[in-house]
Amino acid sequence: MGSITVPASSPSPPTISTDYLIVGAGPAGPARTPRAHITNPAALECLRDLDPRMYDECLRLGNYGDFIKHYRWCETMAGQEYARAYAFGSGDRKGEYEHISPCQYMDLPQNLLEPVLLKWATANGWNVRFDTKLVGFVEEEEGSGDEHGRKIVANIVDQITGIEYQVRTKYLFGADGGRSSIAKMLDLPFTSINSGAVAFNVLLRADMTHLTKYRQGNLHVIMRMEKDYPDISVIRQIKPNTEWLFVFFPKGPQAQIPKRTFDEWKVICEDMIGDESVDDVEILDVSPWLINESSADVISKGNVYCLGDAIHRHPPTLGLGSNTCIQDAFNLSWKIAMIEQNLAHPSLLSTYNSERQPVGAHLVTESNDILRMDIGSWINIGLQPPGASDEDRQKSKAIMTANTEEGRQRRKAIHKSIRDQNNEIHALGTTMAQHYNSSAICSQDEAEPFHSQIEIENRAQNYEPSTYPGRRLPHAWLGKSIPSELVSTLDIAGKGKFTLFTGIGGEAWHSAALVVEKQLGVTIVLAPVGRGLTWEDTYLDWTEKCGVEEDGCVLVRPDYFVAWRSQSGGSESERLLKVMRTVLGFDNFEVNGRKVIVLN
Repeated sequence: MGSITVPASSPSPPTISTDYLIVGAGPAGPARTPRAHITNPAALECLRDLDPRMYDECLRLGNYGDFIKHYRWCETMAGQEYARAYAFGSGDRKGEYEHISPCQYMDLPQNLLEPVLLKWATANGWNVRFDTKLVGFVEEEEGSGDEHGRKIVANIVDQITGIEYQVRTKYLFGADGGRSSIAKMLDLPFTSINSGAVAFNVLLRADMTHLTKYRQGNLHVIMRMEKDYPDISVIRQIKPNTEWLFVFFPKGPQAQIPKRTFDEWKVICEDMIGDESVDDVEILDVSPWLINESSADVISKGNVYCLGDAIHRHPPTLGLGSNTCIQDAFNLSWKIAMIEQNLAHPSLLSTYNSERQPVGAHLVTESNDILRMDIGSWINIGLQPPGASDEDRQKSKAIMTANTEEGRQRRKAIHKSIRDQNNEIHALGTTMAQHYNSSAICSQDEAEPFHSQIEIENRAQNYEPSTYPGRRLPHAWLGKSIPSELVSTLDIAGKGKFTLFTGIGGEAWHSAALVVEKQLGVTIVLAPVGRGLTWEDTYLDWTEKCGVEEDGCVLVRPDYFVAWRSQSGGSESERLLKVMRTVLGFDNFEVNGRKVIVLN
């Protein structure tokens, strides 16, 4: 790769050496305000893999079940309700959600999640510094004498003392958010559609306990069709009944939300609540943000890797922002760990771009498409543009209940809009159906490309668990022949290791795994599933999802994605060794100083 040159200050300040320097303050790297909140099973599986106690802490802090069961459209929080829909695994899709993961959807605001991540990081030896800013970095020239290759020298400023120092690191991670200085310094190319629209988050405290009993919901769209506002508000609950975030979106591309004082915001938020008995409204914070549609075409250069909002910038629709940040880090971390243990070739890191860049780009497009769909649904319900007369607003509202052809067409449009909203609030496909294609995925033994009819019918809502290479390892509950606590297939896999799932007649794969360990130094965890084996397929879910014969195997990467599978046995050692060499990037390279011969 070409060298990286970014302006760095002088003269030479003191230098600290480390292997990893993470720049950022969010879920991809570790807020005063809640920001991201919906946390989905795919992200929680990553945290559960790091430490089950971290997932338990998320369960303690988060809200789920009835708390997030609805998505509502209403005149005001206390006023007339126009529509509601089940959301995030509630209603008739509850069983489907429980079937695809041991984790569940929850509302866990970013300002509650970040301390959990920070506590875990510091307890595991990470040095965390606040009030610190990266102001530049350079990549050392060839021949710098470091046996592990060139390093990156970053210039850092302590923003309290003003003292500048340097950090010499093997890897630099840009997890520094939507205005990433590292992405800018790297001059990463972006595909962007700039709307220029500004939205506002208003965090407030107000006791609405008496309103929530019959208005359970994670999101409440406040239509306020009876008044002329340039914006529309979506309310989400932060702390049960008492703390709320009001998100104000402009009503259209030409609408602009004016600058308002805290007192002005308080008056508007009180109007959105619509109940004069709620007289304790206290504005805690107001923060503007840009509605972005921008994704990086390249997400790394050299040993500098960008993650999260630094490379995919989008509105909060779909609720996938922080979830995707966490999965970016999960994808990258095992690869670096393998390389640092001399268990993989550095070429493995090229797969971070080929696997995660398409996911981020799709998320940006999908989130903005959903926002455009949301605006369409508001219009279908009867929202009028800014400046509409009182007469027009009242007429639009009256049409909803009119016994006329226009009224019938309006109600049909509303019904369709609510059903279409499932692409946002039941987006299992967008959440779980990522499919990686890279050199770390081996699908050459597959008879045909992956095909799922239900995903073709609706890629946003539908997810079909599969062990096809490049897909997420399906969740299935496994147990023992003498009943005890059940474990998920995800509990057996992960933990920084490759896992090989086999069945009755798959003993030769176990011997093959020992050959791999001897030749490559990589330990493969063995997971025999079947009657009389280590694990029993308690509900026969694994039998239905594994996709191979009993004497076949499924090879799972440390990040829970299927690297390869074999439908049946035969030439086990040669095939598994060849696949592992490919996945780890050792094709045409030496392994720990020696060439490994693989029979084709």
